Amino acid sequence: MRLNELLDLPVFKGTTLLAGEQGVEREVNTVNMMDAPDIIHFLKRDELLITTAFHFKDDLDSLLQLIKEMEKQGCSGLGIKTKRFLQVMPEAAISLANELNFPLLELPAHTSLGDLVNKSLSYILDIRTNELHNAMQAHQQFTNQIMSGKGIHKILESLSSLVHFPVVLLNHHLQPDTGFSQNPPLFESLEALIASGHHFHFPGTTMSALSLLNETRETITLFPIYTHKQCSYLCIFGFIPLSDRSTILTIKQASNVIAFELMKENALNQNARRIQNEFFTNFINGTFTTAEEVISRGKEFGLLNEQRYVCAVGKIDDQDKNISFVQYQSEQEVICDTIESELRRFHQTVHFFAMDHSYILLMPLKEGWKENDESFVSFLRKLQTKISTYFKKDLSFGISNYAQQLIHVPVSYKEATDTLYYGNLSGKKGFVEFYQPKEVPEILRMIPYDQLKKFYTDTFQAFANQPKKDHQVLLHTLSVYLETHCQLSETANRLYVHRNTVIYRLEKCQEIIGRSLKEPDETLRLRLAFRIKALLQGNSQLT
Repeated sequence: MRLNELLDLPVFKGTTLLAGEQGVEREVNTVNMMDAPDIIHFLKRDELLITTAFHFKDDLDSLLQLIKEMEKQGCSGLGIKTKRFLQVMPEAAISLANELNFPLLELPAHTSLGDLVNKSLSYILDIRTNELHNAMQAHQQFTNQIMSGKGIHKILESLSSLVHFPVVLLNHHLQPDTGFSQNPPLFESLEALIASGHHFHFPGTTMSALSLLNETRETITLFPIYTHKQCSYLCIFGFIPLSDRSTILTIKQASNVIAFELMKENALNQNARRIQNEFFTNFINGTFTTAEEVISRGKEFGLLNEQRYVCAVGKIDDQDKNISFVQYQSEQEVICDTIESELRRFHQTVHFFAMDHSYILLMPLKEGWKENDESFVSFLRKLQTKISTYFKKDLSFGISNYAQQLIHVPVSYKEATDTLYYGNLSGKKGFVEFYQPKEVPEILRMIPYDQLKKFYTDTFQAFANQPKKDHQVLLHTLSVYLETHCQLSETANRLYVHRNTVIYRLEKCQEIIGRSLKEPDETLRLRLAFRIKALLQGNSQLT
């Protein structure tokens, strides 16, 4: 309670406020009576001291030092019975108390110090008892709401009616976590405050009040809710002073109940996430034996087969390998929570999975891909910014072509992971890239040189075993024949020879190779060998 409220008690009738009028709203938690010379060592913050000042009757400097120390320690005030030993309050003490805005009281001579202490403490105790009773009732109310399945939303409504201010739950990124907004302009101001880089600290208290960046400079009060992993916040759209103990106790009860509910919800979410991730892992790895099984299981997670999907695979660049497994798991949980929180704010449904240190986003296409790619990429960029801001890590994404049906998603997943892999291979960080089909030379360059050389040598080994002058002519004819899709007339035209000459040379090639040129596998092998030859010669590596 405040000092001015305490002075209104009948027992303080006749008390005069000699100095420190501006400090009469100081909080008083207890009243102490003491006449020891070392009083200051036993006093606490928000404590009112009443005394006869026996030890200061001939020592003004000690009295002045006591006032200074009490002000420094945050005491509520000093009350002195002046008619016992001091007779009158020294002007120096009054002047110092006014300078420090420290309440200095002249107590009535007819009231004993014992009565002042006892009746004050009794009154304070009654207030504390009433506050505790109200807090217990509030806690019971909140608990009953949770037990009856009404959820956190109902607790916030009840708390709002009790504190007479709008109340919402914010997640660890100070974003609304309850899926609704009672005051959009205030939320816009809160987001602007977050974007400005404001950090919130709670030094020695369980709350923090701040003004929002809007025209009306409205104030919100944040109360942290501590769970097993990260902090959420009760956001009160109004100012709750520290002196309003009853309201703060009520809010704390709500915070405690919500904390347990959040931990329960987190456990359920983790289990659901694990089941969902297991399904996707089995789907991608081909564990399911039939397409019907995939379609049936996919429906459990809102995935429809007759639906087109685009797959984006994200991964943290340069993952820290020195952190422990427990630290890694904890970090992954928070990152996944962050991604899910952002997905809830995205205008379109996106399915989220985590697998092999990757984050997979599967977006259904209701329209053409071109109508969705800009908004989806913009969302991914925003997600990258969040991860960079909160975790100081770079997140990169590879995006696939769209899959015509759910059962084709593994192909899209492979396209996205390949895009991510080659983006990392090129040294990029924090990128978003689309899958591009590879040309044959580009694919061949991914194969080690020794294996390319061996494939080429094995294919044309028969020509190398019995080298003759006409072998180069035969190989050139074979190459042109394959490039013209085995068209004899076109081959003859390009070589400026007769059609029968082409037939003769191809028959000689078949004899040397020992296999028919009419076999598709053989013609494919030969075409690849000729592509490899050109690639190696271009790199001056073919000997």
